Amino acid sequence: MRIETDDLTRPAVHDLLNEHLQHMHSLSPAESVHALNLEKLRHPDITFWTAWDGTELLGCGALKQLDARSGEVKSMRTPTALRRRGAGRALLAHIIDEAKSRGCTSLWLETGAVQAFRPAQKLYESFGFVTCGPFADYSLDPYSVFMTLEI
Repeated sequence: MRIETDDLTRPAVHDLLNEHLQHMHSLSPAESVHALNLEKLRHPDITFWTAWDGTELLGCGALKQLDARSGEVKSMRTPTALRRRGAGRALLAHIIDEAKSRGCTSLWLETGAVQAFRPAQKLYESFGFVTCGPFADYSLDPYSVFMTLEI
């Protein structure tokens, strides 16, 4: 598996992000969907990575710099057909390592609250993330679970 910084120009990445957005909108009302589209992922405060097996896209994830000491995990996704191959775990470990190298002392994330998000929550918990209240510009939402990790 190869993880690389991605410029968000490849069609396979566009397809995966479209799958991600469609899935999020199928599970939560529009006002509770916090997944970012291509334009928002191109923000200078966001670094986006993809995981590959040869030419096959296995997943993606991003780190949004919130301030000098904290970051937010964004856009974690593996294609539905390619789950359980370790891409999500590898991407999350990569994001945590990158945040540490940037001097971050905490990471934050928002994920869904419905049962379909339980595998993602378990992944985050396995790295030490714990539930917390809303952070940054988020507010309480019955469709959101907020988590943080001190690093």
